[in-house]
Amino acid sequence: MKKATLSFIFLCFSMLFAGNVFAGSMVKAVQLSGDVPQHIAYTRIYDFLDELANDGIIEIRSVVKPYSRKFIAGKLYDAAERKEKLNSRQRKEVEFFLNDYALEINALEINRLPETKLTIARNENLTLAVVQPAFHYRDNYFRARITPIVGAEFQYNKNGTPASRTIGAEFQAMIGNISVWGSLRDMAFNDELLSRSQYLNNRPGYEYKESESQTANYSDSRGGIKYSTSWGSIGLVKDNVVWGDNYHGSNILSGRTPSFPMITLQLKPVSWFQLDYFHGWLVSNVIDSTRYYVENETVKHYRATNKFIAANMLTFTPVKKLNISVGNSIIYAENNVQAAYFIPIAFYKSIDHTLTKGIKSENQNSQLFFNISSRNIKHLHLYTSVFADEISFARFKPSNKETNPISYKIGAKLSNFPLPNVSLLGEYTRSNIITYKHSIPAISWASNDYNLGSYLGDNAREIYFELQYKPLRGLDLSLSYLNAVHGNEYEYLRRDQNGVKQINNIISQDFIKDKVWKNSTCEFKALYEITNNVYLGMNVTYSNIRGGKATGTAIPGEIRPENGSAQGYLDLYTPKFLQGKNFTVGGMLNIGF
Repeated sequence: MKKATLSFIFLCFSMLFAGNVFAGSMVKAVQLSGDVPQHIAYTRIYDFLDELANDGIIEIRSVVKPYSRKFIAGKLYDAAERKEKLNSRQRKEVEFFLNDYALEINALEINRLPETKLTIARNENLTLAVVQPAFHYRDNYFRARITPIVGAEFQYNKNGTPASRTIGAEFQAMIGNISVWGSLRDMAFNDELLSRSQYLNNRPGYEYKESESQTANYSDSRGGIKYSTSWGSIGLVKDNVVWGDNYHGSNILSGRTPSFPMITLQLKPVSWFQLDYFHGWLVSNVIDSTRYYVENETVKHYRATNKFIAANMLTFTPVKKLNISVGNSIIYAENNVQAAYFIPIAFYKSIDHTLTKGIKSENQNSQLFFNISSRNIKHLHLYTSVFADEISFARFKPSNKETNPISYKIGAKLSNFPLPNVSLLGEYTRSNIITYKHSIPAISWASNDYNLGSYLGDNAREIYFELQYKPLRGLDLSLSYLNAVHGNEYEYLRRDQNGVKQINNIISQDFIKDKVWKNSTCEFKALYEITNNVYLGMNVTYSNIRGGKATGTAIPGEIRPENGSAQGYLDLYTPKFLQGKNFTVGGMLNIGF
């Protein structure tokens, strides 16, 4: 098994090296080095690239994130070359962002270190400054960046004042075609925790260390190493990933789970095709009774069951600005990794049948993905994404009460039309019953108990609108409205204790038969990036989050906390701080993110 894995990695490295030798003979207008991913938490740069693409200034494939810093730098450089098409605020934004990505660009006109203020030390090779707060180094062979991470955030309403602080640092280095990076964040939370695996909100998930005094902390370490060329990369990374076009949480891979390690592969051999693949090591949080440590020859400390994921996404561009993506994945729980799931372009469900049917064993958990993104109408981005756990075409018949366990999202964003610096977006998301669940907990669509897909889980729908205004460089204002509903909670029960099939009975239930949880929220946000890597933000929110009672007779597989009471569902899905009607104000100041 180890030999198969090493052979796969060696083959990919060989292909990339060969491609780099060929590409090295080509002359390019702008040369980019390194392939360090830009974390998805830096929403301002992702939103700005999206705006430029909607306006037709650049072209992007936005179905898979994170983007690499060299990709972002290249798109910013392209925008700078077309500055006559940009408005005044956009030109200033491009100049501002290019300063942060200076190490990634080798063009003669901007072959420099970032501009800084309150500089502590500076020469032709390095700079250490307070504004922007970072250490940069560059020579002909080596480039490095070290940035501090310091932040504080608070929320206040009549129910309390939860707050958090973050301390850490991030390091990035580029040596030719090899990139190495790492970061460490130590986060501490006081009062009630606002993000848990069962809570229905879009906050990042954490694996907390909690104390009896209602405080908790979390240490987040991310990093990796990549080898890249002009047309592909391979890496070993620990990071968050987002798959599926969205502006308010993806229904395929949302990136909300704690980061997990993975082997990644990205190939872009031609302008009309891109392959994204990874094989990851998830956290099952399911005890394996056969694996444990023994302390003092008496106490057993059990380990979790292994849990793995393999996924690919193939993106085709039949015409400019139209991207059609298809992909599939499998989650499996074995003692060791399966070599077949290291094949980047494969239909994993078929492979699973070959591996498990002969012994009449239960299949692993496989999924299908579809995504369409169109920016063919200037200023307008239209998109849809589909996550399918299982599809039976017979269930699409009007006479069939059974529903396919699928989730779909449709949305549109209009940028800089008819008013400059103003954007309007709308999204609708629906996830059918048991879409993200499985009868075997070890192979559910989750890691660290957090759903990998939509933060609302299954049997839920969301309507989301947002109006954005960017009056000047660095300042983003937004007003949003959210209406989300969650229906009855069902356990994925294939058969009851007598062997009677129950799954068809469950998926025959009405979509959101009872509204056991409802969220209506209106929020104003302001975010200002004072200088590169320094952010000041505030929010004012009115929310009405309430529970609902499950009615009628429970069917097999239905979960009813505290006999299905409204308060029971509310406690299950929402922290006390956000329950009921609330006016909440909050603020944050971060160096790094």
